[in-house]
Amino acid sequence: MSESLMFPEKPAISLYDPLGDLLGAGDGLFTYTYDDAVKLSGHACPTVAGGFLLVKCALKELWGHEMPQRGDIGVTVYGPQDEGTNGPISQVFTLITGAAASNGFHGLGGQFVRHGLLKFEPTGKPGFRFERISTGDSVTLIYDPSSMGAVPTMGDDLGRILGGFANEEILKRFRDAWRDRVLAILEDEGESTVHKVK
Repeated sequence: MSESLMFPEKPAISLYDPLGDLLGAGDGLFTYTYDDAVKLSGHACPTVAGGFLLVKCALKELWGHEMPQRGDIGVTVYGPQDEGTNGPISQVFTLITGAAASNGFHGLGGQFVRHGLLKFEPTGKPGFRFERISTGDSVTLIYDPSSMGAVPTMGDDLGRILGGFANEEILKRFRDAWRDRVLAILEDEGESTVHKVK
């Protein structure tokens, strides 16, 4: 029985994972949709959408029309892991790229290593650096969803919900506005929200 999607199938990210291929996870071709990131995070929000779109844009920059390879991607988050949204957004990076911090897979016979491919550098620089390890090519991106601002009522509505003072009408209005913003960010596919750092 197929599970219905919570969000549209596109944008989607496809990669080849040689480790998955070796160990019998189909042919190692994996396709991720935003639903996968939502299931990992347990919720949908602009940050989770941003993590997904950052990876999508980075892979397009580094691989062009080639199939990206999961495990051949290093990610540097410029900032501490407990600052702002760095922690949650980095979990989305790990899900899709395989790049993991010290808790990642240590490999087989020195191959397919994933631990240490995700790093946090509190240097004061903005953004997220993605590297194609096999070639050394890299791109640094920033994510800014402010151009797709929230509906003005959302802040007050959330306050009422969290305070236990919201009725069903307020709850529905908040949920619809929240979801609509996330959908708009996804539909834009990073055109307005993801930018290269020169």
